[in-house]
Amino acid sequence: MKRYRRLLGLLVLLAAVTGVFAGEFVVRDIQVEGLQRISAGTVFNYLPVQVGSTISERDYPDIIRALFKTGFFSDVALEQRGNVLVVLVTERPAIAEISISGNSDISTEDLKKSLTEVGLAEGRVFDRSLLDKVEQELLRLYYSRGRYAVRINTQVRALERNRVAISLDISEGAVASIAQINIVGNKAFTEKELLAQLQSSTGNWFSFFTKDDQYAKQKLAADIETLRSFYLDRGYLKFNVDSTQVSITPDKKDVYVTLNISEGEPYTVQDVQLSGDFGVVPEAELRELIDLKAGEVFSRAKMTAITKKISERLGQDGYAFANVNTVPQVDDAQRTVALTFMVDPGKRVYVRRINFQGNIKTQDEVLRREMRQMEGAWYSTKDLDRSKARLQRLEYLESVNVETPAVPGVGDQVDANYTLVERPSGSLMFGIGYGQESGLLLNASVTQNNFLGTGNQLGLTLSNSDLGQNYSLSWNNPYYTLDGVSLGFRLYYREIDGAQANTANYIQNSYGAQVSFGFPLNEFDTLRLSPGYEYVWLDTTDETPIEIFEYLYRYGDQYNQFKLEGGWSRDSRDRAIFPTSGMVNMLGADIALPGSDAEYYKLSYRATAYFPLARWLTWSVGGEIGYGNGYGSSNDGGLPFFENFYAGGLRSVRGYKSNTLGPRYSDNEPSGGAFKTVATTQMIVPVPFMERSENVRLAAFFDIGNVFATASDFDAGELRYSVGLTGLWLSPLGPIVLSLAAPLNEQDGDETEFFQFSFGVPLN
Repeated sequence: MKRYRRLLGLLVLLAAVTGVFAGEFVVRDIQVEGLQRISAGTVFNYLPVQVGSTISERDYPDIIRALFKTGFFSDVALEQRGNVLVVLVTERPAIAEISISGNSDISTEDLKKSLTEVGLAEGRVFDRSLLDKVEQELLRLYYSRGRYAVRINTQVRALERNRVAISLDISEGAVASIAQINIVGNKAFTEKELLAQLQSSTGNWFSFFTKDDQYAKQKLAADIETLRSFYLDRGYLKFNVDSTQVSITPDKKDVYVTLNISEGEPYTVQDVQLSGDFGVVPEAELRELIDLKAGEVFSRAKMTAITKKISERLGQDGYAFANVNTVPQVDDAQRTVALTFMVDPGKRVYVRRINFQGNIKTQDEVLRREMRQMEGAWYSTKDLDRSKARLQRLEYLESVNVETPAVPGVGDQVDANYTLVERPSGSLMFGIGYGQESGLLLNASVTQNNFLGTGNQLGLTLSNSDLGQNYSLSWNNPYYTLDGVSLGFRLYYREIDGAQANTANYIQNSYGAQVSFGFPLNEFDTLRLSPGYEYVWLDTTDETPIEIFEYLYRYGDQYNQFKLEGGWSRDSRDRAIFPTSGMVNMLGADIALPGSDAEYYKLSYRATAYFPLARWLTWSVGGEIGYGNGYGSSNDGGLPFFENFYAGGLRSVRGYKSNTLGPRYSDNEPSGGAFKTVATTQMIVPVPFMERSENVRLAAFFDIGNVFATASDFDAGELRYSVGLTGLWLSPLGPIVLSLAAPLNEQDGDETEFFQFSFGVPLN
């Protein structure tokens, strides 16, 4: 009986084991069917089984899920054929093409970049569920730019070989305009004061250009930060923007913005302390930089400026990585704040090497002689910036950028890497130019501001114009000596037709030679001396004014002149061409020395200052004054008429014909005068769509000035005014200057010109 029970148990156990392992098999091979573009090896990489594995139907769901996760397939099935596992797949189509039309506000490149971020790109597998996600991403992009009326139509077109083409037709709609901005909760400042701080606006006459009335989420966020800074700079530490409501009209054209703010109360400064390690910098010098005193209203702008000044002062003595933090202690009960400026200078840093990149033509030595930061010396922010400014003032360099990366593996050394973009430094030109001051200009010239990369200037000019003839040869070495003394010379012959220059009808001929020396007095000041000789002879015509005949009868028509030109200049501009900051002052004297046939002197002073109002906006203001007179027994008639000052035209008061302002001869031809005064102010901006160009500028200007017979004849009521627009392009063929000017107080007899231009005529 026991034997039967054991046999029965064994049969039950065997039946159970047979049932458990029903359907299992050992995989001897794996076959994939249905592939078109995807390789079998790719499928094998994602399969959780391999040849030799034991599987059953219960493993199929895991295998199918693993393949679906790849995103390559729209359908997956498994079959067992003996010991062979067959994988049946249907591939998703591939994206062969994505076309976008109707977009103008956002470039196609930027749109495709956004699509790629959500997984839709040419060459990838197409997933229809992504289309909704794509549409939402594009709507988000356009909404952020204020285009709430945007419409997006998406179409998918099937192609051969299991591919699709996707087309996106975008109707961008107009940018929603800001109809109203409300600020709620303000007490200390009026809504008008606060709205004036914001970039967003409800629109004005200039909104067509500034686009300040177009709503954009990013612009509103920036305005909120501007408002926060406005309050923090006036002591309101607890200022907060509680909420922002933006509502859009049903037609999605107008936006109403409401800012709910809490001002809090203004805080004053209780105490200001300076602590930490100051290295080799005297503590007293750092304390002098703290201009925020106890009892003053707290200002975050002042606090930030002090931090920056302390860092820059430490940087002048080698502390390139100085860390200056401000630790405030706020007393809400007393509404005061105590400030402690914590200084950690870090290691003192040396400059290991100074490297130049981009100087294809200019010799390394020419650049190094402008350096105020020396290799092997302490790092100095002041010297690095000054070196950059000196490089930018070289006319043959278009732009300069400096970086100071740390030397790998060394904690106290950096390299100074100057990246340069060279400007065409000269030209060999045979051509035609035209200027309303010089007329038709036929010229052949060789000009080279960086001759053979040495920094020397060479010029050879052969020109023939309506104004006359000009032949000259010049050369200058700005570093004749190591300490920066310059040496140059000039040989010239000139013939000027006064009638063509809009002055009296006579011809002035001259030839001469001149040697020039420049002596640097310090970093910004230079003294120049230029002795020379000039021979002048004058020819008359039947239309020459009687006053000139009388002068020539008395003093003669030929002059041997021994001349000395001298001058002092102070130049702190950040660059020589298109400066954005700094000032240039020039005081000059032109003297015909005793023993000359005509003894006279001419004095002049010219100054121009530049103020950066914004990254894209520069304000300049400048003026020029000139005075001349005769001296000695050989010339008691004052300044010779052929040395008179003139005004009017592109280089003085625009809108008035060149050289026509001021006194006139008896035949009503301009005579010029011995006293000149001119002033101008300009708002300088980059040309739209060419903001990054270093060769083009546009400016709105206001000019004022005139010429008087003598200084005693000056009359402010005789000054002439004009306003207008001017553009300058430093083209490869020479400078092109255009001016549109409107005289404001022209008088009877004034000769005006609304449009003035010159092409191929030197600026100086």
